Amino acid sequence: MKVSRAEFQNMKEEIVKDMISRLMDEQGFSLQEAFDTVYTSRLFEKLNNPQTGLYFQSSGYVFSFLIEELQHNNKACQNMD
Repeated sequence: MKVSRAEFQNMKEEIVKDMISRLMDEQGFSLQEAFDTVYTSRLFEKLNNPQTGLYFQSSGYVFSFLIEELQHNNKACQNMD
C-alpha cells in the first residue's frame, strides 16, 4: 500500500504521540523526558524511515521496541558502573 508523504507524517506523529503518553503513564516519565527519549531513540530513526514500514504498525507494537531499547540501554549503563 502506497501512502502520501502527508499520510506517512500523520501516521508517524500518532505513534509518537502515543509513545510519549505511554512513557508518562506507564513509566513515570515527565513530558520533557518522554519527548527526549522518543526523539533521540534509535527506534525513532527507524520510524522516520518509511521503508521500515513501522508507521503501519500499532503504536503498542512500536512502543514495545522502544521499551526493549530502553532496557538494553539501561543494562549497558549498569555494566559501565
